[in-house]
Amino acid sequence: MPDLSGKTVVVTGAGRGLGRAFAEACCAAGARVAIGELVEDLGRAAAEALTADGHDAAFHPLDIGEPESVETFAGWLEQRYGTVDGLINNAAVATGIGGKTYAEIDIETFDQVMRVNIRGPWLVVKALAPLFPEGGGGIVNLASDTALWGAPRLLHYVASKGAVISMTRSLARELGPRNIRVNALAPGLVRVEATEYVPKERHDLYETGRAISRAQFPEDVTGAAVWLVSDAAGFVTGQLLPVNGGFVFN
Repeated sequence: MPDLSGKTVVVTGAGRGLGRAFAEACCAAGARVAIGELVEDLGRAAAEALTADGHDAAFHPLDIGEPESVETFAGWLEQRYGTVDGLINNAAVATGIGGKTYAEIDIETFDQVMRVNIRGPWLVVKALAPLFPEGGGGIVNLASDTALWGAPRLLHYVASKGAVISMTRSLARELGPRNIRVNALAPGLVRVEATEYVPKERHDLYETGRAISRAQFPEDVTGAAVWLVSDAAGFVTGQLLPVNGGFVFN
């Protein structure tokens, strides 16, 4: 695992699932971790558990769908840490939105997915980029491999994650002069609470269609995220890294 000692890493949506796994992995690599989470009980519990294990972790409420919440979160980060060295832009709407065809998705849900999944990460980068030091740092935006193979009955989510990939490349160009690297991870279907609603058929499609034919778990993704925010990936930017056991190739 790359060394994150002395670094402050922000993880959004870290109250449970993949986000919490990212926070745990960054702490294990030596980082101070700031957790932003919409569900306050989950975010606070995650930070308390990490602290109880001897790590430096703190929590502040964050709703990436609300600009005021993002600005308040950035202000808390600046007051508490001064600067940040890494951001894992993980928070998103993913649960309970699949299963409808393109013609069945209602406008309100479509707009909510776009507001949270693409506008939200942009707002977080916009608010936190000024907190990165002169030496730069690493940003990881969470995309999804659904955007690489065009998963059906999930159009709004797929479109939002495709937009995350494009946004990542543009941000890499704009933030490159400040030595801030911006990359995207595209996990496959990960076995977490948020994907429990996914039909067995979709899980089976992934788990039998991968080059590594088994279920995917959070620990299969965390190493790539820690590497991308670390100095070990100091000349890597604007890239999309699928982490899905070879279900699709980039």
